[in-house]
Amino acid sequence: MVMVTVGLAAGTMILMAVLFTFILGWANRAFHVEIDPRIGKVIAALPGVNCGGCGFVGCGEYAEAIVLENTPVNKCTVGGMSCALALGDIMGVRVDVSVSLRPIVHCGARTVDRLGRSEYRGEMMCRTANLVADVQGCTYGCLGFGDCERECDYDAIHVIDGLATVDYGACVGCGACARVCPRNIITITPFRSNRILAVICSNHDAGKDVTKVCKVGCLGCRACSRISNLFVVENNLSTLNYAEYTEDRMTELVAASKRCPRHRLQFVGEGTGIVPVTMDDDRPDVVRADFKSTVDDTEWRG
Repeated sequence: MVMVTVGLAAGTMILMAVLFTFILGWANRAFHVEIDPRIGKVIAALPGVNCGGCGFVGCGEYAEAIVLENTPVNKCTVGGMSCALALGDIMGVRVDVSVSLRPIVHCGARTVDRLGRSEYRGEMMCRTANLVADVQGCTYGCLGFGDCERECDYDAIHVIDGLATVDYGACVGCGACARVCPRNIITITPFRSNRILAVICSNHDAGKDVTKVCKVGCLGCRACSRISNLFVVENNLSTLNYAEYTEDRMTELVAASKRCPRHRLQFVGEGTGIVPVTMDDDRPDVVRADFKSTVDDTEWRG
């Protein structure tokens, strides 16, 4: 009797195994989704850092977009041109030289330049200090606690004398520093040359108020816009139109930078030469940062 019971159990298990094998095999054929083999090749050609600099969550999503949606192959800031060429070979498309994207820190005030600073005893992080209304007089400028430095995987940005400073030789333009800055003073900007002129300030206050909180902040005096129409002063702050930024206008740009009474128009980047490149249609003509002050992130209760 025992042997019969064991035999029935064993037979039942074997029968179930055969049945489930059949079902799984059928399901595999019935629900199989063909995957374009190029996706795997594209993923292998990408650096795999999942930095998000291309605008996608990770390299896998970008690879699928390239193959399935014909997304441009030159959006990987980490891989650069060599990666774009490799992706172009896989996809069989021509790769144009694209504009390099690099960060600009729109603040030039080091610790000694900031007025109205208070002793801060909280967590030494920008996102925490940004909630304290009187941590420093300027509610727009760099807080200097190094959130961007800690977020960068390429050791390309460091806080020097209280100010976030980009090492353009090491930077790949992934955008991690811009995403973590609570005051949004770091913009990922199209560099149409190795070095470009930039407005190194983010304060929208009137000039008289800027002088009370910062020794070097933009006064909105319009001296730059009177020399070159590439500059437009909006909300007391100068902005630069990069769509018209070309080598043949360099003379007026340099003249405008020299006229600035607080030297807020500075060249950033590395090297000195101009590299002609093409800009994608979706690049902004005027690079705008969504500057936020401490007050913007304060939750008022009453």
